[in-house]
Amino acid sequence: MKNQEFSRRKFIKTAALTTVTAAAGLGSAPAISSSKEGLAVLGGKAVRQGRIGPSWPYIDDKVIESVMKTTKSGIWSRIQSASGTVPTFEQHFAKVIGSQYCVGTGSGTQALSTCVEALNIGPGDEVITSPYTDFGTISAILTSRALPVLVDLDPDSYQLDPDEVEKHINANTKAIMPVHIMGVPANMERIMAIAKKHNLKVIEDSCQAPFARYQGKAIGLIGDLGCFSFQASKAIACGEGGAVVGNDENLLNECFTVQNRGANKQGKNERIGPKYRMNEFEGAVLLGQLEGAKERFEIRNANANYLTSKLKDFPGLRPQKHYPGTESGSYYHYAMSYNKEHFNGAERSQFLKAIAAEGVPFGSYIKNGLHREPWVDTILAKKEYKTFFSPKRLKEYKESMNLKNCDLITDQTMVSMWGSGTLLAERSELDKIVDAIHKVHENRDQLSKI
Repeated sequence: MKNQEFSRRKFIKTAALTTVTAAAGLGSAPAISSSKEGLAVLGGKAVRQGRIGPSWPYIDDKVIESVMKTTKSGIWSRIQSASGTVPTFEQHFAKVIGSQYCVGTGSGTQALSTCVEALNIGPGDEVITSPYTDFGTISAILTSRALPVLVDLDPDSYQLDPDEVEKHINANTKAIMPVHIMGVPANMERIMAIAKKHNLKVIEDSCQAPFARYQGKAIGLIGDLGCFSFQASKAIACGEGGAVVGNDENLLNECFTVQNRGANKQGKNERIGPKYRMNEFEGAVLLGQLEGAKERFEIRNANANYLTSKLKDFPGLRPQKHYPGTESGSYYHYAMSYNKEHFNGAERSQFLKAIAAEGVPFGSYIKNGLHREPWVDTILAKKEYKTFFSPKRLKEYKESMNLKNCDLITDQTMVSMWGSGTLLAERSELDKIVDAIHKVHENRDQLSKI
């Protein structure tokens, strides 16, 4: 198999190591590399080589058997059977997430779009969301011809700044769509308080955050609706695929109708809706891997916490800020803020080239905030937006695309490592990541040569 099995025995071992490390105080100060080698990018010996963690997406015999069974059954569309893989997955996913209801879709973007349409948000309406996300977040709002209002971020959490959210609420605002970026919870306590104060709906973009928890609640179940993605790089993956979860039966029935091209569960064609149905092969892949998904989530959390403990007192890289009440994250990416003052003023690009040569797959993640992409001018030129929004509002909208904290994150500070597979690595590999960071730091005087 291209993926190793992650047994409960391994999880217990991982958790125990985390406990022992913390008890011994080993996480209170960063490990210092004793290597006298020069930087690998300049001809020295690399700290490590090869992939970190198992290959991805996750594949084992259960996944293969599930797909083969579906192939042989001839039931390839969810409308062929009420007990097919998609409705069965919906039931199982709702149970493991903790929701009463779940509706599968063909992607996370489709899940978000389904929610916007099910809440009757459309032309003339506005939805406040993050500029630091996959474009699917924005696309889901644009598909209903609503206006995605982008507001600036907290520079340390990379999440929506609630103060900025409240500043941008007006009479046309209908919803807030927080993005749990990296799989770590946004400041939902403040966001929900703002939504309640202004009578707004909340759609959680939880596409990166399955199983994450915040203040005793599962991410995706704090707002009115929550959305997940099962794209190939995600922690639970089927190539594409998505899901909407929630506890409001009527609202989830509306979501079902929307994704079923406007036909309700009784087959009556009653509203506007695209065909966003998840297919049975996607359901089969998801069912095949769902049993061990929570255990892999726990391993990623233990490993992320281990890395954070090792970097706790290292000012050059500051791990992503967690809000009070954050119990766990899904760690689609393990993210840190780069501080060039602690690397002799070297730019982030120089650090990234150096650390990559040491065999550590760090990157800058999202290259541009979405406020700097051409879609903004595209929609401002469209007839429907000129019809439903005043020239004054569209002018204000264009001028609002000055988001300094987001620019700081994308252009200077963000350093991250993909987590779905990487954070399932052995603890010895994580130690090499820390060693590589400190090697680059010890040789920071060489970074100017890159």
